[in-house]
Amino acid sequence: MQYFLNGFRPGDPRIKAAAPKRPAAYTEGGIEEVDVLIVGCGPAGLTLAAQLAGFPEIRTKIVDREPGPIEKGRADGVNVRSMEMFQAFGFAGTVKQEAYWANETAFWIPDPDHPGNIKRNGSVKDVEDDLSEMPHTLISQARIHELYLDIMRNSPSRLEPDYSLKLRDLTVDTSAADHPVTVVLERMEPDREGQTVTVRANYVVGCDGARSAVRTAIGGELRGISAYQAFGVMDVLATTDFPDIRMKSIIESTSEGSVTVLPREGGYMFRLYVQLGKLEQDERIADRKVTPEQIVAKANRILHPYSVDVKEIVWWSTYEVGHRMTDKFDDVPQDETSTRNPRVFVAGDACHTHSPRGGQGMNVSMGDTFNLGWKLIQVFKGRSDPSLLHSYSAERWNEAKRLVDTNRDWTRATSAPQGESELKKTGIHIAQEQFNLNRTFTGGLAVCYPPSVLIGDAKYQERATGQTVGKRFHSAPVIRLADAKPMQLGHVAEADGRWRIYAFAGKGDAGQPGSAIHGLSAFLESGEESPVVKYTRPDEDIDAVIDYRAVFQQGFREISHGDMPSFLKPSKGIYGLCDYEKVFCADLSGGKDIFDMRGIDRDNGCMIVVRPDQYVAHVLPLDAYGELAAFFGGFLLPVS
Repeated sequence: MQYFLNGFRPGDPRIKAAAPKRPAAYTEGGIEEVDVLIVGCGPAGLTLAAQLAGFPEIRTKIVDREPGPIEKGRADGVNVRSMEMFQAFGFAGTVKQEAYWANETAFWIPDPDHPGNIKRNGSVKDVEDDLSEMPHTLISQARIHELYLDIMRNSPSRLEPDYSLKLRDLTVDTSAADHPVTVVLERMEPDREGQTVTVRANYVVGCDGARSAVRTAIGGELRGISAYQAFGVMDVLATTDFPDIRMKSIIESTSEGSVTVLPREGGYMFRLYVQLGKLEQDERIADRKVTPEQIVAKANRILHPYSVDVKEIVWWSTYEVGHRMTDKFDDVPQDETSTRNPRVFVAGDACHTHSPRGGQGMNVSMGDTFNLGWKLIQVFKGRSDPSLLHSYSAERWNEAKRLVDTNRDWTRATSAPQGESELKKTGIHIAQEQFNLNRTFTGGLAVCYPPSVLIGDAKYQERATGQTVGKRFHSAPVIRLADAKPMQLGHVAEADGRWRIYAFAGKGDAGQPGSAIHGLSAFLESGEESPVVKYTRPDEDIDAVIDYRAVFQQGFREISHGDMPSFLKPSKGIYGLCDYEKVFCADLSGGKDIFDMRGIDRDNGCMIVVRPDQYVAHVLPLDAYGELAAFFGGFLLPVS
């Protein structure tokens, strides 16, 4: 964590200096004008708001129909990809400290000798070795919201949500260049119920759930299928003789269905997902008027011969399993994408819904707006043309489709009636088989964006076989040269809208004149076609757009920070202070180093270009200056 760049400030460095207070902007008719209006304070909405809050020049407003933040319930699983994202926001450490870590998953199946009972059928590691440096955690969605809200409150813009407001109407004036989206919000407080507020925005993002009013306003519709499966879910404090109550457990019974046990933060509470049975085609779960007592009774029938004695129900709900998504994640019809740029977007449950099997709902929703946020920032800062925003729907729709399809197949396989075919000759139950097959998916690491203006080709993939172009950047241990600090290389990336170039040195390269690292550094610092020179404004720090770092194969005692090229020791801020945190060495203490772990070409090295949302955009040779310049030239606008 770096601070004091522009002068000493006492107190918590996470509380940023407040930007000069900007009064709200209104038209002559008294209509508020904002740059971005976010509808919905769920995980998707808050992920976006937390990003935009760091840029006070972007007028951001976030509203929600609820009277205030949620306190309990809803989602609880945070996969490793989301934990990597939380690291960029700065609160992964807090989540790791507070949350339950799902290190192992146990499987329970019908006892063939006593079909009314269940028996343990082994367990597997929940997160495969070196899948991520982060754990799979379980923690209340309300706590995740609180951590995002803290970032917003402590940001330069001091952003706070406006509660008790629901969207009544939304229209887009496609002929207007400035604030073309008009939104009518309706107040929901008892003393002002029915009163309206009109807001004009440059962009609106609907993060308002499966019954999204934003999606409806732009003509979107969730299409798909229902699995006609009903589930109950509850967070409880209880006593039990079930031996794996503090281990994530997937439990299948002979005839009563399944239960998933998810231990929760704090050491005592746990969640039960209880299969309640099939629904008729014209039946809704609400028609059954399910009570929490019925859910507990069903759980006990599945758990037999074990039982759960519930002392307190913290939260409970019922739901139906469905797999649906909308045709497009923005307001531009497919046949108009060449002539019109999007102004309205939908994210999270507003554009895709699915079973909670695999725990992907909150995670994918946050991934949606982490993808959108940096693109909006680039457009507002004048770094990219607004046409860049088409890439949001293009990238995230494909990934949502993969999610819905995989989740549907998994749900079908694990919700079918039990029979002899469910247990293979190997002794592996179908639920366990599906779990093993989908660990990369459930970890959030199956996302792979195809080649586009923002993702290069795989021409040089052999230079870094463990950093797949289009997939997230896979961190590994390094040693920071200036202070010999062991750390994860990926943890230098913050949710600040910047691109990264990681230059991995080849054999014998110590940054000396004539070396590949020295040549690349010189090109980036002063080359006529350098993307740093072309796209960084004179009043900005040299790494404001592209953050350049180097990693050497030698141990930290073998090379000197003083010998590094000047571009790896940049002067920044109002005092011209040196940034000492740009250079790293391989961590040689654990056998395999980052070059081995990530398949980096030791002889020649390479550079890896990483997007602001932590996805690998390109792998290039260290001397591929022209290809590097051409890549950034595809979407960045030169400084005028």
